[in-house]
Parts: sequence; C-alpha cells; structure tokens
Amino acid sequence: MGRYEKIKFLCKERGITITGLEKELGFARGSLSKIDKNQPSADRLEKLSSYFGVPIEYFLEVQNFGHIQEYYEDEETARLAQEMFDDPDMRALFHMKKNMDASKFKAHMNMMKELYRLEHPEEYPEDDMGD
Repeated sequence: MGRYEKIKFLCKERGITITGLEKELGFARGSLSKIDKNQPSADRLEKLSSYFGVPIEYFLEVQNFGHIQEYYEDEETARLAQEMFDDPDMRALFHMKKNMDASKFKAHMNMMKELYRLEHPEEYPEDDMGD
C-alpha cells in the first residue's frame, strides 16, 4: 500500500476527506495525491504522523518500480510496527507517549505494569519488567 492509499485509509477511519486534511494541515490542495511520486519532506510526514497518531515510519514505505522497499531492516520490526498501527489501543498508547508529560506517562505505565504483575504473578515473581 502506497502513502496515498494509507492516507486515504486513515482519513476514512477519521471521517475526513483528503481535501479536508490538506486544508487542516496547511497543505496545497491536491498535493497529497502526488505523495507517492515525490519524496515528502520530513515536516510533512511529521504533520501527518502527529495528526493520525501513527509512527512516522508508517509513511516511509516507498514504492519503487512495482516493488516495495521497506523502511525497516528486519521483518520483526516491520511486523511489530504494523501490529501497533492496526491496534487502536497501541496507536493511542503511542500518541500518549508522544504528547504526554514524561513523568505522567511513566506513572501510567507503572500502573499498567503493576496490574499485569498482579494478574500474572507466575510470569514475573521477582522481575521488575524493565523498570
């Protein structure tokens, strides 16, 4: 799926048109329809990433001569990124991490880790789960 198709998908998910997105982000009308032909600027990708709450890497997949050149160096990283994008809760978590004060986010993560430890004591009897 090219960048434009991804943007169309995200717009549909959000209930916004491509033209509406272009207007909201300050892009020229019709400019997103050319996003697969030209390498977009980092600023443009950051605006799209922030607006949709997805990692910027999601838009870095490039189509070249009918095959896809992946941004990721290994399949595991690409798979995890795709799983994160496909899961609305994971996208929300990523969005919160980007936009929330670091100490508040850490407090939320610690609470979730502790709840997990309580539900699964057999998995982490002494482990701090990466704290």
